Amino acid sequence: MILVIDVGNTNITCGVYDGQTLMATFRMMSKTPRTSDEYGIMLAELLRTRKLGIDQIEGCIVASVVPDVMHSLTGGLVRYIGAAPLVVGPGVRTGIKITTENPRAIGADRIVDAVAAYEKYGGPVLVLDFGTATTYDLVTADGSFAAGITAPGIRISAEALWEKAAKLPKIEIRKPRSILAQETISSMQAGLMYGQIGQTEYIIQKVKEETGMKDLKVVATGGLGRTIADETDSIDVYDSSLTLDGLRIIYEKNSRPEKDGRHDRSGGTRTDE
Repeated sequence: MILVIDVGNTNITCGVYDGQTLMATFRMMSKTPRTSDEYGIMLAELLRTRKLGIDQIEGCIVASVVPDVMHSLTGGLVRYIGAAPLVVGPGVRTGIKITTENPRAIGADRIVDAVAAYEKYGGPVLVLDFGTATTYDLVTADGSFAAGITAPGIRISAEALWEKAAKLPKIEIRKPRSILAQETISSMQAGLMYGQIGQTEYIIQKVKEETGMKDLKVVATGGLGRTIADETDSIDVYDSSLTLDGLRIIYEKNSRPEKDGRHDRSGGTRTDE
């Protein structure tokens, strides 16, 4: 089994795979400072609660957009799980060619999503991730990461409303019964949800127009992605496990059998993108 870990700006999402089967998932907050011991003990205990033994974990892969977490997290994995993680970054084989102006500036999470979408659904594909930010990433038919769009996530927009406007309250982020709101809370919900739906549809439309890719597949994941996907015909597929699947796929691409038959568990980098 392998442990895959996606370190996002809000949550650390973990999954355990037995082959291609996702056996368990669990989350921790990424904004809470923790020592390597705390990470290690938490991960070990979470595995136990899913009836998974530490000795069953043969390897680990991590994608992170929060550099400050990595030293403690890596230490915890080595000390308590016994796995030095493969870290998604330059030199790691992904099967995706990044053709943007500054490939090193592309977040590891976006690369992982692009790998999963391309491997699972083919190309060309537009990958939408409704996380802390809402991202739209274009992968061409030949597997090139060609372009990306970044917008504020729904929660960021909501927090801006109630933090910057004194009389606006914190609200539950959900679609109201009607866009024709008659009081403050449903008014905010309408603006946030219908605004996100409109943004999503318009950006997808413009990407198709500028690329001429009428057969472009649109795949969404993350956070409130399912809610948005259910409200528009512009999204073809919602895939809740896209990021975790991408981590598994990248781990498999970088695995090499050692003399004892176990997978390579080093955290070193590779030269082939």
